[in-house]
Amino acid sequence: MIGMVEGFPISDWIRARDVARDLLIQRARRPAAQTITYGDLVAQLPIAIEPDDPRLSKLLDEISRQEFAEGRGFLTVLVVHKRGDLMPGKGFFEMAADCGVAFTNRERFWTEAFNEVLWTWRATS
Repeated sequence: MIGMVEGFPISDWIRARDVARDLLIQRARRPAAQTITYGDLVAQLPIAIEPDDPRLSKLLDEISRQEFAEGRGFLTVLVVHKRGDLMPGKGFFEMAADCGVAFTNRERFWTEAFNEVLWTWRATS
């Protein structure tokens, strides 16, 4: 039996995670870096997953936790809502707090985390 992660074969999950990471790095390295909506991101993944699927949050958490552990910041800070606050969802902020980051102002933290990711990936291009 093939191992599964969140209902997907492990190989598919890893591929989707790698594709998402690569897409976000490309965006961070652009001269005019842009955010990407959850919907636009999932449209480019090699697995069938919806923007509001809790499994997407888990996939993005895996990416950001690894990037943060390696000193490159929270890469998934670039993934945002299409409407409303145009910022990452509450799961992003919960994940960052779980990683030990303390903040009281989500918008300020998001801006700082966003700039850190841009600086990191532009410095390593």
